[in-house]
Amino acid sequence: MKDPIRFIHSLQAVAEPFLAFLRWEASSGVILLCCAILALILANSPLAAGYEHILHLPLAIGAGDYVIEMGLLHWINDGLMAVFFFVIGLEIKREFLYGELRTASAMLLPVGAALGGMIVPAILYAAINFGQPTFGGWGIPMATDIAFALGIMTIAARQAPLGLVVFLTALAIVDDLGAIVVIALFYNSDLAFGALFVGLLAIAAAFVVGRLRVRFVPLYITLGLVAWYAFLQAGIHPTIAGVLLGLSIPAAAKPENSLLHKLEHALEPWSAYGIMPIFALANAGVAISLASFDFTSPIFLGILAGLCLGKPLGIFGATFLLCKIFKLQLPGNATKAQLAATGMLGGIGFTMSIFIASLAFPEAAQLDLAKISILCASVLSGIFGTAFFKLQSLGTSSEAAKSGADAVN
Repeated sequence: MKDPIRFIHSLQAVAEPFLAFLRWEASSGVILLCCAILALILANSPLAAGYEHILHLPLAIGAGDYVIEMGLLHWINDGLMAVFFFVIGLEIKREFLYGELRTASAMLLPVGAALGGMIVPAILYAAINFGQPTFGGWGIPMATDIAFALGIMTIAARQAPLGLVVFLTALAIVDDLGAIVVIALFYNSDLAFGALFVGLLAIAAAFVVGRLRVRFVPLYITLGLVAWYAFLQAGIHPTIAGVLLGLSIPAAAKPENSLLHKLEHALEPWSAYGIMPIFALANAGVAISLASFDFTSPIFLGILAGLCLGKPLGIFGATFLLCKIFKLQLPGNATKAQLAATGMLGGIGFTMSIFIASLAFPEAAQLDLAKISILCASVLSGIFGTAFFKLQSLGTSSEAAKSGADAVN
């Protein structure tokens, strides 16, 4: 009797970090949505001028000759979001060491689906914007917002298999990793190689310290700050320092005993309930004028096609193809309709999409149009995904009722 009990406890120990992560991310989606709506209200109210003034207030941090001064919005996007990306780095490492991505076979479907869900939207956007000055926004529809997607899935698809929820979570994490690579390679200004060398040296030192299993957190913070400042000066987006630092944090054979687990457990609520809502409040505020909004703009059409069409096609197509080739079951033994609905929820690209848009479009008019397009596409993806889950659930209930009636007769 002891062995089954021990087995059950070990399953609970493995599942608890994922379930806790799911609770944080899913519930934070509601707060994220409220902050996005509040930002839209502020930007379209008599308080709009004050809202913009606060976002562009200059703030200086440092002393003497070592002072960094940026507007509040830049501190949020470059500074606070570095902590968000640090948590993403921790999540990615945890998934590859302990989670759904720890083996090649388990990794196959989420990684394949994430790649399909990044490549197809980027191709659709690029095709629509080819030869246009807006072509550089091709990375915008590649992202999936894990908080919104999981939040809607837990509300709209309560009967969805847990395996499908795990699949969406792993897919979104790989998707985040892909977006980070895209940002690092394609959305940076002219490089200052001296500062870049210093930043990479600080990150290398963090990996060496992590390899030695050092658990002194202030040392990692110091190396992270050096890397962040160096990347900022080098022309590399400083949030990349956060991801790389997260990957350097040491793990352990037992997840609950590792510094990786303790830092993720401590920071995840702050990221989900603090940083992401603040980012939404600062970035989702767009003055909406339907009279001046161009529904034929290649930005709008590219983002809409990428998120609403490219995401479900890429996710469903890649997953279905891999299952056929390798004779695998769909995640969680889900139906094709449930997989298609999950792909639609993958088109909710709010946080990371807006972040990439802010890098792709320095001009305010283009950025505002991109933000509105992302909001529209994310809302439509959420509606379509919810509707498909509901229709599939109704169809399953009808079949079950019919089978029960036939059995009685």
